[in-house]
Amino acid sequence: MIKTQVVVIGSGPGGYTAAFRAADLGKKVTLIERYESLGGVCLNVGCIPSKALLHTAEIINEAAEAQHLGVTFNEPKIDIDAVRKNKDDIVSKLTSGIKALAKARGVQIITGYGRFVSNTQIKIDATDEVIEFEQAIIAAGSRVTKIPAFPFDDPRVMDSTDALDLEHVPKRLLIVGGGIIGLEMATVYEALGSEITVVERSDQLIAAADKDIVNPLFKRIKKQYANIFLSTEVTSMNAQEEGIQVGFKGKGAPEFDSFDKVLVSIGRTP
Repeated sequence: MIKTQVVVIGSGPGGYTAAFRAADLGKKVTLIERYESLGGVCLNVGCIPSKALLHTAEIINEAAEAQHLGVTFNEPKIDIDAVRKNKDDIVSKLTSGIKALAKARGVQIITGYGRFVSNTQIKIDATDEVIEFEQAIIAAGSRVTKIPAFPFDDPRVMDSTDALDLEHVPKRLLIVGGGIIGLEMATVYEALGSEITVVERSDQLIAAADKDIVNPLFKRIKKQYANIFLSTEVTSMNAQEEGIQVGFKGKGAPEFDSFDKVLVSIGRTP
């Protein structure tokens, strides 16, 4: 049995900062993380890797637009393996930094899935180890929201985590959800060569944002993407040999269309 004063479940931005603060105040701290690397969703499969890929997309797009300034570049040659490695290297460097900060503060790191077995004990599934604590901080984060009717068992139907892997750049990509995450990945895949269609059930992209901010973005990407369907719902999604057949219901949208891959980006669940 491990005895500690403060146990923190989850090593994301909320969890590791809480653990570090408690350690700085003199507490004996144990940090539980179910995955091998620290940093949570943002660092491993969210903000950081997406921004690394967006930087690559920005360079590709700026090279294409430079001809308006009188500078012409040859068509870029995309090495997907190198793009992926650069993204992974950035993530690895930052997660290693968090681990080093934890070590410097004497924060004990336990890898596994923690379950409360009493109001003072947590059991680690991977090792059956029991941690006895005085105070607990739950910072378990969120997970991708999935619609049960969609065929996520087919690798051609991705969530935002899958999309960051860049296993394959499809010819035709449908993005379900016109929020920030969906549009970030649309930017990346469009720069890498995919033909993008975005479907959003609200009457504007990034529904929570002010229309005055969204409209200039909409006008710009409407010229780049194959289609943007607003006030439109996905009514069906079926995996077929030739592609993923998707049914739509909304103004201007086809009843059915087929795509090489589909990214479902409709938010996250706590």
